Amino acid sequence: AIGRALMSGPKLILLDEPSLGLAPVMVLRLFDLIRRVREEGYTILIVEQNVRQVLSLADRAYLLEVGRIRVEGRAADLADQDFVRQAYVGL
Repeated sequence: AIGRALMSGPKLILLDEPSLGLAPVMVLRLFDLIRRVREEGYTILIVEQNVRQVLSLADRAYLLEVGRIRVEGRAADLADQDFVRQAYVGL
């Protein structure tokens, strides 16, 4: 599906829960592909519960709680916040 989306030369690619239902090894492959697409200059908006994977490749992040934005900012900064680690990453 990502390859098909790239064929049209989009300005924005929206991925809604791309890892849902995938085996862990496939999730790693998927996020590696997303990282490569991003490195080629595409803008990607990802809605995903796998916060650890998304924060590792995102520039910015918006974390929702009960349908409202709880925290927003640079992904690298959010990954270091205790709230994010406890609530979303499970650390």
